[in-house]
Amino acid sequence: MDIPDEFLQRGLALLAANPSVDVHSHAGRSFLVGAEHDSLFVRMMRDGFEADRAADMREAQVAASLFAIVADLPLLGLADGGLKVVRDFRPNEAYEDFKRQLDRLLGTVESGVISLALSPEDVLAAHAARKPVMILACEGGDFLEDRLERMAEAYAVGLRSITLIHYNTNRLGDNQTSSPVHHGLTAFGRDVVLEMNRIGMIIDVAHASLETCAGVLAESTAPVMLSHSNLDTGPVASPRFISIDHARMVAEMGGVIGAWPAGIGSESLADFVEQVLALVDTVGAEHVAVGSDMDGNYKPVLTEYGDFPVLAAALLSRGLSEEEAAGVLGGNFLRLWTSVRERL
Repeated sequence: MDIPDEFLQRGLALLAANPSVDVHSHAGRSFLVGAEHDSLFVRMMRDGFEADRAADMREAQVAASLFAIVADLPLLGLADGGLKVVRDFRPNEAYEDFKRQLDRLLGTVESGVISLALSPEDVLAAHAARKPVMILACEGGDFLEDRLERMAEAYAVGLRSITLIHYNTNRLGDNQTSSPVHHGLTAFGRDVVLEMNRIGMIIDVAHASLETCAGVLAESTAPVMLSHSNLDTGPVASPRFISIDHARMVAEMGGVIGAWPAGIGSESLADFVEQVLALVDTVGAEHVAVGSDMDGNYKPVLTEYGDFPVLAAALLSRGLSEEEAAGVLGGNFLRLWTSVRERL
């Protein structure tokens, strides 16, 4: 992108003055550490570089990132040019693998690699101290295994957001990339939504089908997040993208949508800026965020946190006000998280 120096300086100043949050990541690939995966390709991927990502965040003045456990990791394999569910869970496997990944993430906190944020106030304090923090998340509710009490247990150790469904069509509802099984949110899914509302956990409807998302919004008393996707109005189609109606449904309930810098419809960071602006034009800047999918993305066009100042500059140069750009880069997520907690 050809961004004038004036905007590059303004982008740096914007991040210095305002807390920024990546609303979905796998930074450092914690999810692979100690995994006994069936795929040789997955086993050969670099993992355990959380310290590098924390340093990257600090240098770029990114205050926080949601580090996500991958709940259905043991089931995933490469097929037909993408990730697919290639087998079923073994008894208790979902919960055991969740605990493996959780222990790794908590270990990075115990070793001083990065601090853990449990509230929006922790993110604000991290920004003021210039010390980035991790917000614990889980991509998929598979670990619950029909045991609702595990929700409160997970919250007690620091989990603050759950993407209800990943690639595996679990017991909560249907996803975007598989044929429907439940035709929307299940009865257990409804119980999970209400329990997340009760304890103040952020509901993430990324990967959920439109019908499942509608079911969540009908039940939830708090706004929800759709952490990483883009509009399906561009030149490239993907089942992982969402329609205008889908996006507006989330926004009208006060929710936030994280733009996704994947190599689907984007070949450069400039292309991704257009996807961000398409969401802004559709639902308003106050309902847009950035979900990088860092270290878990497909052909990413945002490859390190050092890209965030450039993204800030690009948004400003394309006409967003400083208030709007600050919202997209972190403020909107913090407002949503505060709203979720206010209902306790």
